[in-house]
Amino acid sequence: MVSIQVGGEDKTAKISDWTIYWNDKYEALQLRCYYPSKKTYTRPLSDCSISPTRELGEMLLTKPNSTIVTPIAKATIYGERYAVIHYPDADKPYVFKLDDIGFAAPTAMKDAPVFHYFATVANARKDHAESQADRKIAANVVRQLEKLPASADTALQAYCTGRNGTLAPGQGLIYPFGLNESQLVAVEQAFRAQVSVIEGPPGTGKTQTILNILANILLRGQTVAVLSNNNAAVENVYEKLEKCGLGYLVAKLGNQDNRKDFFADLPLWPTSEPEPAPTLDEIQAMLARLKQHLHDHNRAAQLQVELDELAVERRYLQQWQVDSDVQAATSLDKYGLSPRKTADLMAYLAHLGEQRIRLKDRIELLFNFRIFRAKPFTQGDARLAVFHALQMHYYDKALRDKEAELQACRESLARGHFMALLDELKKASMRHLKQHLQRKVLPSGSFDAKTYQNQQQFDIFLQRFPILGSSTHSIVNSIASGAILDYVIIDEASQQDIVPGILALGCTKNLIVVGDNRQLAHIPVALGLPAPADAYDCERYSLLDSCISVFKEELPRTLLKEHYRCHPRIIQFCNQQFYDNALVPMIEDKGEAPLRLVVTAKGNHARQNTNLRELDSLLKLLDDEDAPVGLDGNGRGFIAPFRAQVNLSRTHLPADFVKDTVHKFQGRECDEIVFSTVLDKKRCNQERKRLDFVDDPRMINVAVSRAKHRFTLVTGDEVFTGNNGHIAALMRYVAYYAQDEQIVRAPVVSAFDLLYREYDQSLARLNARLRSEDSRYRSEQIAAQLLREALSDPSCQPLTCHGQIKLDQIVSPTNLVWTPRERAFMARASCDFVIYFKVGKTPLGVIEVDGGSHDRPDQAARDALKNTILAKSGIPILRLRTTESHIEQRIADFIAQWAI
Repeated sequence: MVSIQVGGEDKTAKISDWTIYWNDKYEALQLRCYYPSKKTYTRPLSDCSISPTRELGEMLLTKPNSTIVTPIAKATIYGERYAVIHYPDADKPYVFKLDDIGFAAPTAMKDAPVFHYFATVANARKDHAESQADRKIAANVVRQLEKLPASADTALQAYCTGRNGTLAPGQGLIYPFGLNESQLVAVEQAFRAQVSVIEGPPGTGKTQTILNILANILLRGQTVAVLSNNNAAVENVYEKLEKCGLGYLVAKLGNQDNRKDFFADLPLWPTSEPEPAPTLDEIQAMLARLKQHLHDHNRAAQLQVELDELAVERRYLQQWQVDSDVQAATSLDKYGLSPRKTADLMAYLAHLGEQRIRLKDRIELLFNFRIFRAKPFTQGDARLAVFHALQMHYYDKALRDKEAELQACRESLARGHFMALLDELKKASMRHLKQHLQRKVLPSGSFDAKTYQNQQQFDIFLQRFPILGSSTHSIVNSIASGAILDYVIIDEASQQDIVPGILALGCTKNLIVVGDNRQLAHIPVALGLPAPADAYDCERYSLLDSCISVFKEELPRTLLKEHYRCHPRIIQFCNQQFYDNALVPMIEDKGEAPLRLVVTAKGNHARQNTNLRELDSLLKLLDDEDAPVGLDGNGRGFIAPFRAQVNLSRTHLPADFVKDTVHKFQGRECDEIVFSTVLDKKRCNQERKRLDFVDDPRMINVAVSRAKHRFTLVTGDEVFTGNNGHIAALMRYVAYYAQDEQIVRAPVVSAFDLLYREYDQSLARLNARLRSEDSRYRSEQIAAQLLREALSDPSCQPLTCHGQIKLDQIVSPTNLVWTPRERAFMARASCDFVIYFKVGKTPLGVIEVDGGSHDRPDQAARDALKNTILAKSGIPILRLRTTESHIEQRIADFIAQWAI
């Protein structure tokens, strides 16, 4: 019951209605009373008293069907009908009908230690930024953190408190982009909890899963932002949506340039009529039928992998028995042993050893293995022959059993018309989604980059563009102040730093984190700031790892298992080494040769994070093969741990190779990948820090899984065997599964390999011919001997060579204009080898041998000065780096210009 007094007089019984409004003319709140006679009476609200009246302090103002949450300084509620709202720093109050708004108490999240830690990290990064660009980015993060609403509904609140909310089940899910067993689970889990995680190993359809989640968010009439700090990941989602005719729903936001481009060419709303579509209930019925076959589909793929593995193992066993001249007993099929019983019987015979068969053993054989006659097992040689026969029988029976199971799976899938049903569900889901979307009324209004974020516009903008694309750095700047979306999907979350990753959490109710913590992680900024709890440590964890640690068992986690990118032999290394055999390769092995190992010649060939010998060895391999793989037109990629090796490869490898570091290649793929490990056996390269960087499991996982059809490892001899890490495992794996011709050792041998304690035996004859009197340096001894042998050719009869000649005796110190620096250098410098005509002693050319010290800046400067002096004198120079190969040919080509 509302009571109204005006000027001290109770008017309640006399009036029929009343309103409160702001009068701009008088700059005051006013009460207008309506009488039954239709007359009105207006007085300043300050002269009136309305009961009940209640006051609210700092609150968050919400509106039905709006994403925007607005902080207010206070609110006065009159008669439970009108609310007079005072905004912080506003000049005047605003009046709302109470039915049109709601209130929520702000949380203390921003005052809590966790959020305070994040704010401290953001400010510290701004203060310690090394460049103006980094400082600008860090300052932007600080500003966005301040703008986040302190709402209890956000995923950030759940994350900071470690309490994951549950969601009510919806009316049913659709799969317009197809599905498999684990993708089905991932989509279901995404709609069951406020925060969920999808772990997407390489090639497991991560983007497809995201697209199915987007489709169901659209079907529910909700909003979503797809974010990543990797533009390629978000672009991939854009591309797939465009391809299926849903690109018109996406607002490509982010930084100001992206927004400008988007608003300059807004996508058009479709005008065509949607196709007839089945109901959601009909789609659910299709899905129920399909679910019965998804497991069989995976089981068939897994059985094929197991059959391939058994076939390889059987081949090795058979070869061993042939090589060892093993005598095996005749067929053991009469015993009817299963693979399990066969393994048990082998274990029992091994247990017996050389002991004779006793009565107890006969009973054991009878009851456990149904073997009535123990005679074949009595004597040592016979027993051993049975044991070897059992080994082969195990594989033969296991192969037959798995073949039968595989055939049964395939027949079950064929009877259920699995592939047709899968395609039908996909098409039906897409038609249903498009029909639902195009039945919506096109939101009215025009949008531009300057006004779309206005509170009056933004909700309409989201109706028109329910999918937002952005980076985690820019999401808060890309939406209206105080807007809270229904969902945020963060892709590549293993590379997402917690700050600024939490910006996205602060502007969404629900969060779906997608990534793989067994791939390369982000590189954190080290500031040494203590975290309030280990799980929130910005210097130790990515956003993905942090969410897993914060929510623990409350976090739904789904591993996408089905792998579609790589040849089975390629991905099986990653599967065995990093994923505990959880992945299911879905591509058939057709007997290709997908693995290749190139081991360079013995010796330390690495210099300053480069290894020319690995590139030369690869080039030799490429020259010997008929043509590049390139089955799908995705080309070849060369990757290395170090940028210096990538840069060197650009001057040596064919142009069709895509060349980049492993870190930059994450998220990409090629038909063929070559991975160069660079390091050698020098002490500095065997330090734990260096080895751990190159042999990092995430680095190796990414490197191998970039290859679709062929993976080539180029590495040094026994460089990684000492630490017995992941590259050593990869070498063992390739050696075990690759064909003999795909394992290439020392394809390129250099004369300078004699500098090392261990060298290829093909250099032994050259080593025996070296002369210590040529030089105290072994590198110059090698060059001197090769020069002698080259000059011994009859065509070089007019030529001779001398070593260690002073530079000012080769060039004229008087005929040319020399700088004081050049003149001083000429007086003290000498040349390793000088080629002359025998008659006349005319210097023709200079050969220099450059060891590792020539990589130093001071020595490089002296080398450049010598090159300049010789060039001024018209004398060519050949520099032989001790890391180079084909030294004999380079010397021969150099002196050929003066040969007869």
